[in-house]
Amino acid sequence: MTVAQILDGLEHSDTTGSDAERAARLCFLEWVLNVEGTATPRAAREALSDPSVRNASSAAARAFVEFLEQATCPIHTGAARAARRQRHVH
Repeated sequence: MTVAQILDGLEHSDTTGSDAERAARLCFLEWVLNVEGTATPRAAREALSDPSVRNASSAAARAFVEFLEQATCPIHTGAARAARRQRHVH
């Protein structure tokens, strides 16, 4: 499913509060599993460039956009930090 398709579905949702967030989370997971390539911060930034994102108005659609925004931040795990440190040890 594309971001536009997901947002279109969420715009038809009249859920609010935790129900809207739950619907958005499920759709975000759907996006993660179906994004072309790998779901990376770059892929999330590209998804946010879709024109339909700017028009998100329902609570569920806005929550989905927030999940995409959060996904643009890279996560640095302890293993990744340790690997970088190993490369710099001489």
